[in-house]
Amino acid sequence: MSYLVLARKYRPRNFTEMVGQDHVVQALTNALTTQRLHHAYLFTGTRGVGKTTVSRILAKSLNCQGLDGQGGITATPCGVCQACTDIDSGRFVDYTELDAASNRGVDEVQALLEQAVYKPVQGRFKVFMIDEVHMLTNTAFNAMLKTLEEPPEYLKFVLATTDPQKVPVTVLSRCLQFNLRPMAPETIREHLQKVLLTEQVTADVPSLRLLARAARGSMRDALSLADQAIAFGSGVLQELSVRQMLGSVDRSYVFRLLQALAQGDGKTVVETSEALRTHGLSAASTLEEMSGVLQRMAVLQAVPDAAGDDSDPEAADIAQLAALMPADETQLLYSICLHGRGELGLAPDEYAALTMVLLRLLAFKPEAGNATVQEKKTLKVSPRPLPEAPVHAVAAPMLVSEPLDAPLQKFQENQAVDLVKKTQSTTQSIAKVVPLSAAVDVVSAKPDTANTASPETPSGPVLPEGQRLRVHEMPGTSVGDQSQNFDTNQPLALLDKAQAATNIEAVQVHEARESKRDIPPERASPAVQTSPDGDFWYATVQALVAAEAITAMVRELALQAQLVARDTDQWLLRVERESLNQPGSRDRLAAALAAAGYPVKLVAEVGRVSDSPARRNAVAAAQAQLAAEKIVFDDPLVQSLMRDFGAKIVPGSIKPVTLKSPT
Repeated sequence: MSYLVLARKYRPRNFTEMVGQDHVVQALTNALTTQRLHHAYLFTGTRGVGKTTVSRILAKSLNCQGLDGQGGITATPCGVCQACTDIDSGRFVDYTELDAASNRGVDEVQALLEQAVYKPVQGRFKVFMIDEVHMLTNTAFNAMLKTLEEPPEYLKFVLATTDPQKVPVTVLSRCLQFNLRPMAPETIREHLQKVLLTEQVTADVPSLRLLARAARGSMRDALSLADQAIAFGSGVLQELSVRQMLGSVDRSYVFRLLQALAQGDGKTVVETSEALRTHGLSAASTLEEMSGVLQRMAVLQAVPDAAGDDSDPEAADIAQLAALMPADETQLLYSICLHGRGELGLAPDEYAALTMVLLRLLAFKPEAGNATVQEKKTLKVSPRPLPEAPVHAVAAPMLVSEPLDAPLQKFQENQAVDLVKKTQSTTQSIAKVVPLSAAVDVVSAKPDTANTASPETPSGPVLPEGQRLRVHEMPGTSVGDQSQNFDTNQPLALLDKAQAATNIEAVQVHEARESKRDIPPERASPAVQTSPDGDFWYATVQALVAAEAITAMVRELALQAQLVARDTDQWLLRVERESLNQPGSRDRLAAALAAAGYPVKLVAEVGRVSDSPARRNAVAAAQAQLAAEKIVFDDPLVQSLMRDFGAKIVPGSIKPVTLKSPT
């Protein structure tokens, strides 16, 4: 007798045997009980979660005849009648399964739909089950749309796919969709335990956990791996043999690595990595196991009272690591492990890549031997006097009774706000009043340490009459009138008013950007040595170009040439490139000049050119560009936008425009 694999032998025969898909079972059971049946069902989900199984159970529920042959539509098929046994064995004539992966064309779909016109032969309903329906071609989908929307009352469609995104929306809208979820490892482990108990196979709990995790939510994969493990272990499932079969890493290596990372022990990390290489354990499996342990550690750190599996022998080790490692470091290590797994295939040696990932984990950890308090780095600015600045660049801070924005308000709340009046008599006689919260620089200028006074100086020389500080008042405050200036010769009164304000804020005043009225020397147009012959030659060539009398190489010769000398019957031209001095080009240029009224002979030489039509055109274009930029930069609105909002003009976006005169 041939052996039947566990995945087929223990395939569920009814809804009560289904595990891990309670939401689908409940919906279908209620629909069958109330006989509110849809004509098309779509089951989606990853491999091995029960899509084909649900389809067969649904077909049995629709066609079950009962033990006495008088049964009807039921949510609990008997499994012993002719229809149930034939569907289980794949011999039921009214139940058709089509594999769309190998029958994806329009001809196969049309052949299936041709059977729809005939009523059921044995059963109550015809059921067409199309597996991997997303593999059908667009033409095949279009061929079945009409029948799928309005099938005969005796016809039911059941579609199954692992990739519903590839199914056209027109098909999805005609179906009742159920998403079969991947099963939890604990659900798979419990089901495996029942199956192996029925099979009388000895298995320990750690080996079942390994199989459940390796199945990745697929019950069929779990049963197939159990078959392989039974053969590998000679009928006994033990953790060591199952781990060796799967090539998975022993959790002891993972715990050793995480403990070394928590303690900053780089030597142990490298030695453990070499041990993994020696034993031939998978690098990808190592990072997967580390990610799983770190995830459980993060849960314990976030929710210490989270309920776990008391029978798990690894729970105590994970709890110990969770207490040893900070929560933010756990999150960082988890992220690096996830990204490091994707980098294994890029390295020439996956073990070298694993070592680099582990060293990266160690590199981002603070030094363990440092006895100082390991706190987050914060920006600490030591108080220092403000630099000296010229009069036109000084931005006097404004005193306000309400904060202007949230960031500065938060900054002032975290710092002790004091006001120190500092005056200094310089050549410009400038007064500065600044908050000593963290010596926030409000003036962007070159420092002048020679003329700065100590911030602890309580008073200074009296400023000359007429130099005053502006006071800005927010609505609803009473610090002072915004339009009123107060005399800086009264320092005590100024200090009292400033201290009475609840919040003091320094506001930076933008400096006006420099205008481009003065063209920089490096952008100045190149000089052209003009001459009467050059003026004559420029006018002549421009006329020929405008009349399109010369084109291509002849036009390039005329534009790049300089008229050195001219006689009644001969003109001497000079060009810089030998490629332009071609006899054919000279002859065609001479013919164009003769047609324009200058029947002369052209002689060309190669040399330095100081005045040519092309050079004059370049100078004119550069001058037009600079003039256009000057107009834009000198515009008051543009200057206001640049000064108040920090606007910038995109380089190259200004182009001169030549206005044509109306004809």
